Amino acid sequence: MYPFNYYPSANSDLIKQLRLQRHPEGGYFAETDREEYYVPSPFTAGAPRPIATSIYYLLTYDNPSGVIHMNKSVTYHVLHQGRAEYTLIHPGTPPRIEKKIMGTNTAAGEQLQLLVGTGVWKMSRILPDELASAKTEEEKERVGCLITEVVVPGFDWEDHQFLTTTSLRQMFEGVEGGEAKLKDLEPFVKPA
Repeated sequence: MYPFNYYPSANSDLIKQLRLQRHPEGGYFAETDREEYYVPSPFTAGAPRPIATSIYYLLTYDNPSGVIHMNKSVTYHVLHQGRAEYTLIHPGTPPRIEKKIMGTNTAAGEQLQLLVGTGVWKMSRILPDELASAKTEEEKERVGCLITEVVVPGFDWEDHQFLTTTSLRQMFEGVEGGEAKLKDLEPFVKPA
């Protein structure tokens, strides 16, 4: 169980103070920087992209998970407060699934920073035991995870895609244990 007193700012305060809005991937966000210098993107035939962009990204008790998606650019995740589990799916035959916890307990293997490379599917969620342990409204306000994401080269929707149910099924077709993986991952695929 996560001690609620280590989550210093309530989610509703963060949403107001940081001017966060709903993110199409789930959670909340606000763009904090879009560099003025542009470089040719290696992913879109040289289309210009800012050198980097950054956002705040917040998962809350009421909006506890994102959906599986991929950015063509490298994404750095830096923790501010809370904890979240990241599921990373590395394409291949078979696909390789990694689970990483962003949190402050580095002795237990939690990470303060997480790098997700190009071509990796990812999603994040608040851990189920933390959601279950929050009983009061005050506790629910202190379950979440606030990070900064830095995308290099800078984010553009043209460089992003959501995983579809069809693509997920194809990824795990014929893979040993694939049905169990589908059952675990399908709830995090954005409905068409």
